Amino acid sequence: MSNIISEQKDQSMLRHGHVSSPKSRAYLAWEQGLIDSGMLNQREAGKFFPAVKRGQNDPFAPNDIVNALPPRDGEIASANQGNGHVLDEPGTHWAKHDVESNQLLRISWHYTAVHTTRRWNYFITRPDWNPNMPLSRAQFEDKPFYQVQLTEQPYWEYNAELTPPNPTEHDVMLPERSGYHVMLAVWEVANTGNAFYQVIDLNFINSCGCDSK
Repeated sequence: MSNIISEQKDQSMLRHGHVSSPKSRAYLAWEQGLIDSGMLNQREAGKFFPAVKRGQNDPFAPNDIVNALPPRDGEIASANQGNGHVLDEPGTHWAKHDVESNQLLRISWHYTAVHTTRRWNYFITRPDWNPNMPLSRAQFEDKPFYQVQLTEQPYWEYNAELTPPNPTEHDVMLPERSGYHVMLAVWEVANTGNAFYQVIDLNFINSCGCDSK
């Protein structure tokens, strides 16, 4: 019986994946003991952000599984998962990574359970965003500033081609910003309705004159 309980516990801690470099907000919270490993990897909600409705087809790959309900405004960092609402706190107190505008930033995803994948999207907060307000769709640009998309379809015929390496690394060119901003990294799955949401807090140390934050 103890072996069964241990196996169930191990499976519950998988929860699929996170951004390990630069360390996401969830990863830093895990290091600080604010969340456990399951909570680190279970920032999971419906795909197609910034969509707000479930049951939508992927315009690029209409045979992929339709989306589940995307995260609500104010619960984007936790991905609607109540066990991680500490990640949704507004404010400027979050640990930040120093970066520069137009820098190539390497993003590393680590998976505890790999899915056939359709894409990764990277969003950034608007120049005039307010860090003292909860993260919402209005705080982010409407479209990702960077995207990596896998083209093979239907997904059930291309399991190997759509299974990403572990870790997966992307060299992302950052847009022009100044001061504190939030990057939202979203890993969208082809064979389920979900995606995995990771927030990374950035401090743009250059003086591009883009905004006053």
